[in-house]
Amino acid sequence: MTAEATDVQVLKLRRADLRRCAELEQELFPGDDPWSQRAFISELDQGHHYIGAYLAERLIGYAGLAINGRPPHVEAEVHTIAVEPAHQGRGVGELLLRGLLTRADEKGAAVFLEVRTDNEPATGLYRKYGFEVVGLRKRYYQPSGADAHTMRRPAQEQS
Repeated sequence: MTAEATDVQVLKLRRADLRRCAELEQELFPGDDPWSQRAFISELDQGHHYIGAYLAERLIGYAGLAINGRPPHVEAEVHTIAVEPAHQGRGVGELLLRGLLTRADEKGAAVFLEVRTDNEPATGLYRKYGFEVVGLRKRYYQPSGADAHTMRRPAQEQS
């Protein structure tokens, strides 16, 4: 079963799903030091904002955001966005990104992220939501040595 974005619920990531996150990491990022279940546990224990995309109670994607600093100097950093391959290209990643941006906007934070320079679908999505390339990190992803763009989205005005 493949998901359309309208069938997916975005909820706070459940600790019970962290093993599934690590499995997806292995599948999605085999050449770039995928995160372990322990890494996800550490992220939650540090209080970072993690959400999951659920289709009929099954985790099909996840995303994480760190908030740093205090007003008026608040920044957010997207740590990860990942979607199971069978569900990519159907709006699930966009739902996750919007969930992270909502949290950043609540805090009045500019948002930063790194994305592989060859990941055109992700780069296009980020541009759609106001991100601009502000830097290049050579050999950022290891062990593959792939380069990354650093992208930034300015803090959004709260109305």
